Amino acid sequence: MARILIVDDAAFMRMMLKNILEKNGHEVVGEAENVEIAVEMYKSSQPELVTMDITMPKVSGIEGVKQIMAMDPSANIIMVSAMGQQAMVMDAVKSGAKDFIVKPFQQERILQAVDKVLQRAKLI
Repeated sequence: MARILIVDDAAFMRMMLKNILEKNGHEVVGEAENVEIAVEMYKSSQPELVTMDITMPKVSGIEGVKQIMAMDPSANIIMVSAMGQQAMVMDAVKSGAKDFIVKPFQQERILQAVDKVLQRAKLI
């Protein structure tokens, strides 16, 4: 399955996502609590997919998408947003995100988004 980097400022959210992804055969190659760490981890771990929280302190997830896409235009990024952030999700998609999932998480929706993005990228 895929090598995934999880980016979220909330440790609890990272843990939830990690559990769902690993339980379904994916390998979590890193967890970052902010964009700065995420960009460094992306360079070093070369994940096939990134889940990126939209709302984070200092630098937003949208800016994170832009930074990773600037480094790797073929990056596969799924945005993670709370309800009611549709405008921000659209900005993220325009910046290069391939899909989005909404908190609170539904395991089926997470796996569906991951599979869809990986299939589009021909990684599965």
